[in-house]
Amino acid sequence: MQLLEQMCAIHAPSGNEGAMTKFLLEHIKKNKKNWKHKPTLYSGKGFQDCIVLIFGKPRTAIFAHIDSIGFTVRYGKQLVKIGGPRAVDGYNLVGTDNKGKSEVKLKLITDKKTKEITLNYSYKRDLERGTELTFKPNWREDKDYVQCCYMDNRLGVYNALKVAETLKDGAIVFSCWEEHGGGSVSYLQKFLQEKYKISQALISDISWISDGVYPGKGPVISLRDSLVPRRSFVNKLISIAKKNKLSHQLEVEGSGGSDGKELQMAEYPWDWCFVGAAEQNVHTPDEKVHKKDIEGMINLYKTLMKEL
Repeated sequence: MQLLEQMCAIHAPSGNEGAMTKFLLEHIKKNKKNWKHKPTLYSGKGFQDCIVLIFGKPRTAIFAHIDSIGFTVRYGKQLVKIGGPRAVDGYNLVGTDNKGKSEVKLKLITDKKTKEITLNYSYKRDLERGTELTFKPNWREDKDYVQCCYMDNRLGVYNALKVAETLKDGAIVFSCWEEHGGGSVSYLQKFLQEKYKISQALISDISWISDGVYPGKGPVISLRDSLVPRRSFVNKLISIAKKNKLSHQLEVEGSGGSDGKELQMAEYPWDWCFVGAAEQNVHTPDEKVHKKDIEGMINLYKTLMKEL
């Protein structure tokens, strides 16, 4: 889990994914010699902070977003959310401005008259406006669970990197901005469609434990969230999982989203499905995932990428 622990500590909120991009490029350069098949890598101009890996003759793309939720310093000690972080008084946040690294505390202030809650931070000085703050990493691990901030979606990235070690044919896409409205998937889809004729995707992201999804029972294959993927494609995934006796759970939700949203609304007709482990304590510093679900996610992806 050392790689996952490293990635959970990287500061890469939506719009400022550069540190995560640099880490991934260095990891790929260092480790691809040990991968079973060598990929073609696309990054830089035309891709912004995104990365695309192409293995062999790809039929299916894995999308894993590399950004995280967080907060932006506004004026004085005011904060604005990046994405949808849970805001609890006293959370430890970290960031860097022109005077160096800082650790601050999230502070919720309630207006006595209107009862409106505003987000602020407590610190000895005002941070430079525009400074991004993210949850302070606190890695915890036992025989069953790993816990830290940003399992969503460092674990989805981890899964993609583990699949890359043995992948023969397929594309792996590390996308940006997912937590704050998206914006990269549309041009990435266009590139994959026009250059490689790919038209189907698995979304390597992290779902949530609910009244119908349980820890340790396998990754979820999502039948729907706020959008509805094409059922014939989802049924194909379920059939492959059952045939190979791979642990999985079926998820039905009425809210939430992923890179699949952009794929469904982009220019070309693509099939897609969200497939991933589920976590507890969503969008907090304490996101918690069962190790069996991590192992199950990797095994399921390896099989799906072979058979789709």
